[in-house]
Amino acid sequence: MRVLVVGGAGYIGSHVVMDLLDNGHEVTVFDNLSTGHEINLFEEAHFVKGDMLIEEDLEGVLNAGEYDAVIHLAALKAAGDSMTDPETYAHHNICGSINLLNAVTRHGIRKFVFSSTAAVFGDPRYLPVDENHPVDPANFYGFTKLQFERQLAWFDKLRGMKFVSLRYFNAAGYDPDLRVKGLEVNPKNLVPVVMEVAMGTRKELMVFGSDFETRDGTGIRDYIHVSDLASAHTKALDYLAGGGDSLAVNLGSESGHSVLEVVQCAREVTGREIPYKLVDRREGDPACLYATSQHAQKVLNWKPVQSDLKSMIATTWNAYINQ
Repeated sequence: MRVLVVGGAGYIGSHVVMDLLDNGHEVTVFDNLSTGHEINLFEEAHFVKGDMLIEEDLEGVLNAGEYDAVIHLAALKAAGDSMTDPETYAHHNICGSINLLNAVTRHGIRKFVFSSTAAVFGDPRYLPVDENHPVDPANFYGFTKLQFERQLAWFDKLRGMKFVSLRYFNAAGYDPDLRVKGLEVNPKNLVPVVMEVAMGTRKELMVFGSDFETRDGTGIRDYIHVSDLASAHTKALDYLAGGGDSLAVNLGSESGHSVLEVVQCAREVTGREIPYKLVDRREGDPACLYATSQHAQKVLNWKPVQSDLKSMIATTWNAYINQ
Protein backbone atom coordinates (compact mmCIF):
# COMPACT_ATOMS: atom_id res chain seq x y z
CA MET A 1 0.00 0.00 0.00
CA ARG A 2 0.99 3.63 -0.51
CA VAL A 3 0.83 5.12 2.97
CA LEU A 4 1.10 8.72 4.18
CA VAL A 5 2.44 8.80 7.74
CA VAL A 6 1.71 12.12 9.43
CA GLY A 7 4.19 12.61 12.27
CA GLY A 8 6.48 9.94 10.85
CA ALA A 9 9.73 11.54 12.03
CA GLY A 10 8.78 11.36 15.71
CA TYR A 11 9.60 8.66 18.23
CA ILE A 12 6.61 6.40 17.62
CA GLY A 13 6.14 7.52 14.03
CA SER A 14 9.65 6.56 12.94
CA HIS A 15 9.20 3.06 14.35
CA VAL A 16 5.87 2.81 12.50
CA VAL A 17 7.55 3.88 9.25
CA MET A 18 10.28 1.30 9.78
CA ASP A 19 7.73 -1.47 10.32
CA LEU A 20 5.78 -0.42 7.23
CA LEU A 21 8.94 -0.50 5.12
CA ASP A 22 9.90 -3.88 6.56
CA ASN A 23 6.51 -5.14 5.40
CA GLY A 24 6.84 -3.85 1.85
CA HIS A 25 4.70 -0.72 1.94
CA GLU A 26 5.53 2.48 0.06
CA VAL A 27 5.76 5.28 2.63
CA THR A 28 5.69 9.08 2.55
CA VAL A 29 6.44 10.92 5.80
CA PHE A 30 4.76 14.28 6.46
CA ASP A 31 6.21 16.07 9.49
CA ASN A 32 6.98 19.62 10.58
CA LEU A 33 10.03 18.40 12.56
CA SER A 34 8.98 20.35 15.65
CA THR A 35 9.59 17.27 17.79
CA GLY A 36 10.66 14.79 15.12
CA HIS A 37 14.18 14.38 13.79
CA GLU A 38 15.63 14.32 10.29
CA ILE A 39 17.89 11.52 11.51
CA ASN A 40 14.74 9.42 11.99
CA LEU A 41 13.92 9.61 8.28
CA PHE A 42 14.65 6.49 6.26
CA GLU A 43 16.10 6.67 2.75
CA GLU A 44 13.48 4.20 1.53
CA ALA A 45 10.66 6.59 2.49
CA HIS A 46 9.73 9.86 0.81
CA PHE A 47 9.71 12.95 3.03
CA VAL A 48 7.65 16.13 2.78
CA LYS A 49 8.16 18.81 5.41
CA GLY A 50 4.92 20.46 6.38
CA ASP A 51 2.37 21.22 9.06
CA MET A 52 -1.18 19.86 9.22
CA LEU A 53 -2.31 23.23 10.60
CA ILE A 54 -1.42 24.77 7.23
CA GLU A 55 -3.89 23.84 4.49
CA GLU A 56 -1.40 24.60 1.70
CA ASP A 57 1.07 22.12 3.19
CA LEU A 58 -1.57 19.40 3.32
CA GLU A 59 -2.66 20.05 -0.25
CA GLY A 60 0.95 19.95 -1.36
CA VAL A 61 1.70 16.53 0.07
CA LEU A 62 -1.65 15.07 -0.97
CA ASN A 63 -1.25 16.36 -4.53
CA ALA A 64 2.26 14.89 -4.68
CA GLY A 65 1.15 11.28 -4.36
CA GLU A 66 -1.77 8.91 -4.66
CA TYR A 67 -2.18 7.32 -1.25
CA ASP A 68 -4.18 4.29 -0.24
CA ALA A 69 -4.19 5.13 3.48
CA VAL A 70 -3.14 7.66 6.09
CA ILE A 71 -1.64 7.01 9.53
CA HIS A 72 -1.98 9.98 11.90
CA LEU A 73 0.53 10.24 14.77
CA ALA A 74 1.06 14.01 14.95
CA ALA A 75 -0.08 15.35 18.32
CA LEU A 76 1.00 16.95 21.54
CA LYS A 77 0.91 14.21 24.16
CA ALA A 78 1.86 15.39 27.66
CA ALA A 79 -1.20 14.93 29.86
CA GLY A 80 0.07 17.30 32.53
CA ASP A 81 0.81 20.08 30.05
CA SER A 82 -2.66 19.70 28.54
CA MET A 83 -4.19 20.71 31.87
CA THR A 84 -2.19 23.94 32.07
CA ASP A 85 -2.22 24.85 28.37
CA PRO A 86 -5.50 23.56 26.92
CA GLU A 87 -5.58 26.22 24.20
CA THR A 88 -2.42 24.89 22.56
CA TYR A 89 -3.60 21.30 22.85
CA ALA A 90 -6.97 22.15 21.32
CA HIS A 91 -5.28 23.96 18.43
CA HIS A 92 -2.85 21.17 17.57
CA ASN A 93 -4.73 18.00 18.47
CA ILE A 94 -8.26 18.97 17.46
CA CYS A 95 -7.97 21.72 14.84
CA GLY A 96 -4.91 20.19 13.19
CA SER A 97 -6.46 16.72 13.09
CA ILE A 98 -9.68 18.06 11.59
CA ASN A 99 -7.67 19.90 8.93
CA LEU A 100 -5.97 16.64 8.08
CA LEU A 101 -9.18 14.62 7.94
CA ASN A 102 -10.91 17.19 5.74
CA ALA A 103 -7.98 17.25 3.32
CA VAL A 104 -7.71 13.47 3.21
CA THR A 105 -11.44 13.20 2.52
CA ARG A 106 -11.27 15.72 -0.33
CA HIS A 107 -8.59 13.59 -1.96
CA GLY A 108 -10.69 10.44 -1.85
CA ILE A 109 -8.65 8.50 0.72
CA ARG A 110 -10.91 6.25 2.76
CA LYS A 111 -8.54 4.30 5.05
CA PHE A 112 -7.28 6.00 8.21
CA VAL A 113 -5.30 4.71 11.21
CA PHE A 114 -5.35 6.99 14.24
CA SER A 115 -2.82 6.93 17.05
CA SER A 116 -5.19 7.54 19.94
CA THR A 117 -4.81 6.96 23.67
CA ALA A 118 -6.32 4.91 26.45
CA ALA A 119 -6.53 8.22 28.33
CA VAL A 120 -9.97 8.58 26.70
CA PHE A 121 -11.26 6.28 29.48
CA GLY A 122 -10.25 8.48 32.41
CA ASP A 123 -10.31 7.06 35.93
CA PRO A 124 -10.88 3.32 35.53
CA ARG A 125 -14.05 1.80 36.91
CA TYR A 126 -12.47 -1.64 36.53
CA LEU A 127 -9.14 -3.09 35.42
CA PRO A 128 -7.87 -4.00 32.96
CA VAL A 129 -9.71 -1.46 30.81
CA ASP A 130 -11.45 -2.99 27.79
CA GLU A 131 -13.25 -1.47 24.80
CA ASN A 132 -16.59 -1.48 26.63
CA HIS A 133 -15.31 0.74 29.42
CA PRO A 134 -17.06 4.16 29.52
CA VAL A 135 -15.09 7.04 28.03
CA ASP A 136 -14.65 9.97 30.41
CA PRO A 137 -11.20 11.58 30.09
CA ALA A 138 -9.53 12.76 33.28
CA ASN A 139 -7.23 15.16 31.41
CA PHE A 140 -7.58 17.49 28.44
CA TYR A 141 -5.14 15.47 26.33
CA GLY A 142 -7.49 12.49 26.51
CA PHE A 143 -10.40 14.77 25.63
CA THR A 144 -8.68 15.97 22.44
CA LYS A 145 -8.14 12.41 21.29
CA LEU A 146 -11.72 11.42 22.09
CA GLN A 147 -13.06 14.39 20.15
CA PHE A 148 -11.21 13.31 17.04
CA GLU A 149 -12.33 9.71 17.44
CA ARG A 150 -15.90 11.02 17.37
CA GLN A 151 -15.09 13.06 14.26
CA LEU A 152 -13.82 9.90 12.59
CA ALA A 153 -17.00 8.02 13.51
CA TRP A 154 -19.13 10.70 11.85
CA PHE A 155 -16.95 10.69 8.73
CA ASP A 156 -17.43 6.93 8.55
CA LYS A 157 -21.19 7.47 8.50
CA LEU A 158 -21.17 10.46 6.15
CA ARG A 159 -18.14 9.93 3.93
CA GLY A 160 -17.32 6.23 4.16
CA MET A 161 -14.03 6.81 5.97
CA LYS A 162 -12.98 3.46 7.44
CA PHE A 163 -10.67 3.84 10.40
CA VAL A 164 -8.89 2.01 13.18
CA SER A 165 -8.30 3.98 16.37
CA LEU A 166 -5.49 2.49 18.45
CA ARG A 167 -5.80 3.27 22.15
CA TYR A 168 -2.68 2.81 24.24
CA PHE A 169 -0.77 4.40 27.08
CA ASN A 170 2.99 4.74 27.38
CA ALA A 171 5.27 3.74 24.55
CA ALA A 172 8.75 2.73 25.67
CA GLY A 173 11.84 1.08 24.24
CA TYR A 174 13.66 1.47 20.92
CA ASP A 175 14.31 -0.67 17.90
CA PRO A 176 16.71 -3.39 19.15
CA ASP A 177 18.86 -2.94 16.01
CA LEU A 178 19.22 0.81 16.64
CA ARG A 179 17.78 1.77 13.26
CA VAL A 180 15.93 4.68 14.89
CA LYS A 181 18.59 7.18 15.94
CA GLY A 182 16.87 10.30 17.26
CA LEU A 183 15.91 10.67 20.90
CA GLU A 184 12.81 12.50 22.05
CA VAL A 185 13.13 16.25 22.52
CA ASN A 186 12.23 17.44 26.03
CA PRO A 187 10.55 14.13 26.96
CA LYS A 188 7.65 14.06 29.40
CA ASN A 189 7.07 10.31 29.67
CA LEU A 190 8.62 8.39 32.53
CA VAL A 191 11.08 6.06 30.79
CA PRO A 192 13.03 8.65 28.76
CA VAL A 193 13.10 10.99 31.76
CA VAL A 194 14.58 8.15 33.84
CA MET A 195 17.18 7.65 31.08
CA GLU A 196 18.15 11.33 31.23
CA VAL A 197 18.68 11.02 34.99
CA ALA A 198 20.76 7.89 34.43
CA MET A 199 22.84 9.73 31.81
CA GLY A 200 23.37 12.68 34.16
CA THR A 201 21.69 15.22 31.87
CA ARG A 202 18.86 15.61 34.38
CA LYS A 203 19.56 15.97 38.11
CA GLU A 204 16.73 13.84 39.47
CA LEU A 205 13.38 12.29 38.67
CA MET A 206 10.25 13.98 39.98
CA VAL A 207 7.79 11.31 41.15
CA PHE A 208 4.32 12.86 41.03
CA GLY A 209 2.36 11.31 43.88
CA SER A 210 3.42 8.77 46.48
CA ASP A 211 0.09 8.33 48.29
CA PHE A 212 -1.94 6.50 45.63
CA GLU A 213 -3.75 3.33 46.65
CA THR A 214 -1.19 1.13 44.90
CA ARG A 215 1.34 -1.45 46.05
CA ASP A 216 4.08 1.16 46.66
CA GLY A 217 2.07 4.42 46.65
CA THR A 218 3.19 5.52 43.18
CA GLY A 219 1.08 5.52 40.04
CA ILE A 220 0.78 2.33 37.99
CA ARG A 221 0.74 2.60 34.21
CA ASP A 222 0.68 0.41 31.13
CA TYR A 223 3.87 0.33 29.06
CA ILE A 224 4.11 -1.06 25.53
CA HIS A 225 7.29 -1.54 23.54
CA VAL A 226 7.30 0.90 20.64
CA SER A 227 8.10 -1.91 18.20
CA ASP A 228 4.92 -3.69 19.28
CA LEU A 229 2.97 -0.48 18.73
CA ALA A 230 4.50 -0.09 15.29
CA SER A 231 3.40 -3.61 14.40
CA ALA A 232 -0.15 -2.79 15.48
CA HIS A 233 -0.31 0.14 13.05
CA THR A 234 0.78 -2.10 10.18
CA LYS A 235 -1.72 -4.77 11.13
CA ALA A 236 -4.46 -2.13 11.35
CA LEU A 237 -3.70 -1.20 7.73
CA ASP A 238 -3.88 -4.86 6.74
CA TYR A 239 -7.25 -5.10 8.48
CA LEU A 240 -8.64 -2.11 6.59
CA ALA A 241 -7.18 -3.33 3.29
CA GLY A 242 -9.05 -6.58 3.83
CA GLY A 243 -12.37 -4.72 4.05
CA GLY A 244 -12.55 -4.42 7.84
CA ASP A 245 -15.11 -2.09 9.37
CA SER A 246 -14.17 0.89 11.54
CA LEU A 247 -13.24 0.14 15.12
CA ALA A 248 -11.36 1.33 18.19
CA VAL A 249 -9.15 -1.19 19.97
CA ASN A 250 -6.97 -1.14 23.05
CA LEU A 251 -3.30 -2.04 22.90
CA GLY A 252 -2.33 -3.06 26.40
CA SER A 253 0.13 -5.23 28.23
CA GLU A 254 -2.70 -6.36 30.55
CA SER A 255 -0.59 -5.45 33.55
CA GLY A 256 1.02 -2.33 34.89
CA HIS A 257 4.24 -1.11 36.47
CA SER A 258 4.56 1.51 39.19
CA VAL A 259 6.92 4.46 38.90
CA LEU A 260 9.23 3.00 41.51
CA GLU A 261 9.24 -0.39 39.77
CA VAL A 262 10.39 1.34 36.58
CA VAL A 263 13.10 3.14 38.54
CA GLN A 264 14.31 -0.09 40.15
CA CYS A 265 14.43 -1.90 36.81
CA ALA A 266 16.36 1.00 35.28
CA ARG A 267 18.85 0.89 38.15
CA GLU A 268 19.46 -2.79 37.48
CA VAL A 269 19.83 -2.33 33.72
CA THR A 270 21.97 0.81 33.75
CA GLY A 271 23.96 0.31 36.94
CA ARG A 272 23.21 3.94 37.82
CA GLU A 273 21.67 5.31 41.02
CA ILE A 274 18.81 7.36 39.45
CA PRO A 275 17.91 9.72 42.31
CA TYR A 276 14.28 10.80 42.60
CA LYS A 277 12.16 13.23 44.60
CA LEU A 278 8.60 12.61 45.76
CA VAL A 279 6.29 15.54 44.96
CA ASP A 280 2.55 16.22 44.86
CA ARG A 281 0.24 14.50 42.40
CA ARG A 282 -0.57 16.17 39.09
CA GLU A 283 -4.15 17.13 38.31
CA GLY A 284 -5.88 14.50 36.24
CA ASP A 285 -3.59 11.60 37.21
CA PRO A 286 -5.45 8.43 38.27
CA ALA A 287 -3.78 5.84 40.50
CA CYS A 288 -3.85 2.87 38.11
CA LEU A 289 -4.30 2.57 34.37
CA TYR A 290 -3.69 -0.48 32.25
CA ALA A 291 -5.61 -2.04 29.41
CA THR A 292 -6.43 -5.39 27.88
CA SER A 293 -5.51 -6.21 24.28
CA GLN A 294 -7.74 -9.26 23.84
CA HIS A 295 -9.89 -7.61 21.17
CA ALA A 296 -6.85 -6.42 19.19
CA GLN A 297 -5.45 -9.94 19.32
CA LYS A 298 -8.71 -11.28 17.90
CA VAL A 299 -9.48 -8.76 15.15
CA LEU A 300 -5.99 -7.54 14.20
CA ASN A 301 -4.04 -10.71 14.96
CA TRP A 302 -1.74 -8.58 17.11
CA LYS A 303 -0.16 -9.15 20.49
CA PRO A 304 2.77 -7.55 22.33
CA VAL A 305 5.90 -9.68 22.10
CA GLN A 306 8.63 -7.29 23.30
CA SER A 307 6.81 -5.45 26.07
CA ASP A 308 8.35 -6.91 29.21
CA LEU A 309 9.73 -4.11 31.36
CA LYS A 310 13.38 -5.16 31.17
CA SER A 311 13.34 -5.23 27.35
CA MET A 312 11.77 -1.78 27.20
CA ILE A 313 14.32 -0.32 29.61
CA ALA A 314 17.30 -2.11 28.03
CA THR A 315 16.55 -1.07 24.44
CA THR A 316 15.97 2.52 25.56
CA TRP A 317 19.24 2.57 27.47
CA ASN A 318 21.02 1.12 24.46
CA ALA A 319 19.68 3.95 22.31
CA TYR A 320 20.84 6.58 24.81
CA ILE A 321 24.38 5.28 25.30
CA ASN A 322 24.89 4.90 21.55
CA GLN A 323 24.25 8.55 20.70
